[in-house]
This record gives sequence, C-alpha cells and structure tokens, in this order.
Amino acid sequence: MILEYINWNVNPEIVKLGPLSLRWYGLLFAMGFFLGYLIFQKYFRKDGITIEILDKLTIYMVLGTVIGARLGHCLFYDASYYLSNPLKILKVWEGGLASHGAAIGILTALWIFTRKYKFGYAFILDRIVITVALAGFFIRMGNLMNSEIYGMETHLPWGFIFLRNGEVLPKHPTQIYEGLCYLASFGLLMGLYLKRPKWLHDGHIFGFFLILIFTSRFIIEFIKQNQSSFEETMPLNMGQLLSIPFVLAGLIIIYFAGRKAFDLKVQ
Repeated sequence: MILEYINWNVNPEIVKLGPLSLRWYGLLFAMGFFLGYLIFQKYFRKDGITIEILDKLTIYMVLGTVIGARLGHCLFYDASYYLSNPLKILKVWEGGLASHGAAIGILTALWIFTRKYKFGYAFILDRIVITVALAGFFIRMGNLMNSEIYGMETHLPWGFIFLRNGEVLPKHPTQIYEGLCYLASFGLLMGLYLKRPKWLHDGHIFGFFLILIFTSRFIIEFIKQNQSSFEETMPLNMGQLLSIPFVLAGLIIIYFAGRKAFDLKVQ
C-alpha cells in the first residue's frame, strides 16, 4: 500500500508591505547567522577574545558568504548570461546563490580577516565551520520554503509535490536530505570541539567539515534536478564537480593536521 505523498504549497512570503516583503528564506538565512554568532560568542569568551573582534568577524563572514554565493551562482551555472548582463549580478533579490561559491567566499574573507587581525587561519577555520554547518541547515530549510532545488521523481511516501511550481508528481525533498546532513555534521563537529580528544590538532575540524559537507552534497546530487540545462549531458553535474576538490582538500588537510603540519598562522 502506497502512502499519500506530501502536498507542499507554502507561501515563501511571510508578510508583504507594499514593495517590501519578509520571506522565509531571508528569515532562516538570518537565523543561521544569529545562532552562529551566539556560538562564536562562547568560543571567544573562552579564548579571551573581545566581542568587538567578533563583530568585525561577522561582517567579514556575511560579506564573504553573500558575495561568494552570488558570484558562484552567476559564474558556475550561467556565466554567459551574467557576463553579458553584469548588472544582473547585483540583483541578489532575484535569486541565485551557490553554496560552493559561498565556501570560496568565506575562505577568502577569513584569510583577509586573519591577516588584518593577526589570528591563526586554522584557529578561525576550525571554529567557524561548525557554525557554517548549522547555517547550512537553515539555508536548506529556506530553499524548502521557496520550493526550490528539489530532487527527481520518487515513489517514496515522503515525496513532496511542489504545487507552487506546477508539479504534479512527487519529488525527492533534497533540501531536507541536505539540511539533515548539515545538521548531523554540526553535531559531530561540535562534539569534537567540546571533547578535544588528544589526537585532535589544528585543522582537523576544518578537514572533517569539508569531507562531511561536500561528500553528502556529492551523493545527494545524484537524485537532485540539474540547475542548468548544460548539465544534462554531463556524467557528473556542476555541483558534484565542484564538490570533489573540497573533499580532496579535506583529506589533505586531515593528513597534515595529523602530522601537526597544518600551520597557517599569519604573522
């Protein structure tokens, strides 16, 4: 006996006032940053670092995430269109953010931050990626509320029929799959940070983050609908191709971290 599928018809707007609107995606995006900020407060207090530095770090993180995610979407998934219409890149409100671009943006922003404020790069990365994993969960829930980035047709009883997009067949709710993977990664990484086993060295948490997040992304992409038409003829889609270097980087970082050789301190 086949259970009834889930009819999904959530309005992405919570409230609308004239040309302005509060959307679930924006609210969940902000919630991810806010909770990350609270977690980092505890990190910094424990390490004797002032909250003023945390506020500066938050600005770098927000800018790195938004700019990187937007440029990643524009260049990875529809480069010809955006290079022909460069002003469209600035219209973030029209949609289009890529998590791989966000990762590159965050890494770049943190590198600039550590140079300016004289922090160890590994010190910041090992802590920030824990909150990034949590933020990733909220962002994927935002994608669910937007009825976007879902999977292929499924006959599983938890398949979602995204009615707002005119779908009539149930699809894999890949936003939930990814979100739960990110939430589990957050729990594992936080557990490592709190327990601090003897074998844990600078860079280990960052390396595990890259492997956990981008391996799960690579696997889930097999049942996700392609975001651009050019991916239809590719054996692996763009999301998978972009995930492979991050997974390999994670393995390399863990190797050097185990040898206590992950020394990226900025003098």
